[in-house]
Amino acid sequence: MAKVYYVGDWAVMTGPVFAETPFYHSPKGLDIFNYGVWLKDALESTGEHQVNSVPSWDFYNRLGPGDYEKILDAYDVFIFSDVDAKLFQLAPNFFDRSKFGPKPLVFPDRLRLTQEAVKAGKGLMLLGGWYSFTGEMGKGGWGRTRLRELLPVRCLDVEDLVETTEGFSPMATPAGRTLLRGIDLGSMPPLLGYNKTRPIKEGRVLLKIKETDDPLLAVRDYGKGRVLAYTSDPAPHWGCNFVYWDGYPAFWLACLDHVLKSGPRLYAR
Repeated sequence: MAKVYYVGDWAVMTGPVFAETPFYHSPKGLDIFNYGVWLKDALESTGEHQVNSVPSWDFYNRLGPGDYEKILDAYDVFIFSDVDAKLFQLAPNFFDRSKFGPKPLVFPDRLRLTQEAVKAGKGLMLLGGWYSFTGEMGKGGWGRTRLRELLPVRCLDVEDLVETTEGFSPMATPAGRTLLRGIDLGSMPPLLGYNKTRPIKEGRVLLKIKETDDPLLAVRDYGKGRVLAYTSDPAPHWGCNFVYWDGYPAFWLACLDHVLKSGPRLYAR
């Protein structure tokens, strides 16, 4: 059984907010949405894998020094979806003011730890959204960090969101047909958006956006591990049609098998 640590695809909605005076604003509601339930259910659908779905704010706030190292040891595959790079860095629990003083205060870098874990053989899946890759107004920031050394694609230097209400269609490459054999990609519903990236020589593009030829699904080997990037959203909103596709579980199980090294090996060009 593979153990998967899945960060992201949760949201909190407050409101509506009422202002009955210039001095006070009153939120009248609070809802928590777990948009990761579809991916979690898909990966657990065979009973062979266990997925721990973690809100991004828990990853940021509740992991103090040394906690992430234990997680990296305990899990086989790590998924980050709609998670900006800042969540890896400068978490509040790292700053105990009682320790401030003349002695330099430094901590292990969680991005470096992730990189070293993949190099040693762990699997990594990096999935799209407004705060993934470069993201909205550069908020994703992956290309400014060590993640750029792991990615099978190259992030843009500017905002990378590409959206349309008419939807985009996937198109498989020969390598993609190998990995996703038996899955009817022609029945995959339209995607409402994606993060625009560029292919790199170290990666192998498996799916492209038919209308633009941009990468949609790409993989690479990194040390003893494997990395997969899916540049659209595995959940609503870009994936509001995708999550109800009959092939959705099989698609993600094939992706997971690949990073677990139980799927076919796909060499870079």
